[in-house]
Amino acid sequence: MTVLREICGYWPENSLPAREFLQRSGFPESRIKLYERYFGFSRIRVSEEDDTTRQLLAAARGLAGLRGNGHRVRYVLQGRTMPVGAPYPHSTVHQVRDALGLHGAHAFCVTQHACASGLLAVELAGRLLAADGDPQALALVLTGEKVFTEGARVIPDTGVMGESAAAVLVGLSGPGDRLLGYATQTCGAFEDGMDMTQEAAEAFQEVYPKVLADVIRSALAGAGLAIGDIDLILPHNVNRLSWIPVLRELGMRGADRLFTENIAEIGHCFGADPFLNHVSAREAGRLIPGSRYVMTAVGLGATFSAMAFEHGK
Repeated sequence: MTVLREICGYWPENSLPAREFLQRSGFPESRIKLYERYFGFSRIRVSEEDDTTRQLLAAARGLAGLRGNGHRVRYVLQGRTMPVGAPYPHSTVHQVRDALGLHGAHAFCVTQHACASGLLAVELAGRLLAADGDPQALALVLTGEKVFTEGARVIPDTGVMGESAAAVLVGLSGPGDRLLGYATQTCGAFEDGMDMTQEAAEAFQEVYPKVLADVIRSALAGAGLAIGDIDLILPHNVNRLSWIPVLRELGMRGADRLFTENIAEIGHCFGADPFLNHVSAREAGRLIPGSRYVMTAVGLGATFSAMAFEHGK
């Protein structure tokens, strides 16, 4: 069984108003207010000094369970949104592996699910560990990226990108959060992502709530659960407004079980969102032993994913 042994986040200290990035992208004041008042974006964490390697290292070094257990780590996976994260021949995931001294681990990236690649990496890590047959083996999953261009800072009518990162220690047993169910669905009709035509973008917005709700229900069904059994949803930080029709599709009244507090403070941090939300929800006392929760992510392209967990010690 796949277990999230530990999750640690890295938040850059530098926090800037989201409207600065929206202004740089040419958004008028009326659109900026839409992002602030309805989408929920206020400030964005950015790190001008740190590159992706240093940010991921900062997150990984916060994992107490990694200290003294490097010899047990068989895999280091980076769940990446962007297909290219560094100029050739540099490899962020290999740099992190080597800096941590995990020389016996296989290191590679998964990118095919865009912002949902972090969840894919967790699922894949569990399958690889199970196939190895060593119940004491571990995998390290890394998520979070830098924004290399101003054009990639803002996703129109969706979100403003931040630069926080997360590290997840995955095992097959022991204390932690048990994976109960995983579901994913790719809608290839929207493969153009940010380059979609206006017609395709409108069609995507129309199917988005139903597909995401269906994927959440599928992940829960795999665990023998229903939406009423869930204490919390840890979402991707796209925007608050997009969740209203999703909650309606799920039959949920109100957003009291949806954790959106980080949207205003850190923005949409690529594939790291649900893991960063886990850290914040745990610190806020929203996750206690026995809590059942769902992590979600949607990657442009378009891949919808959800994972159901039971929170442990």
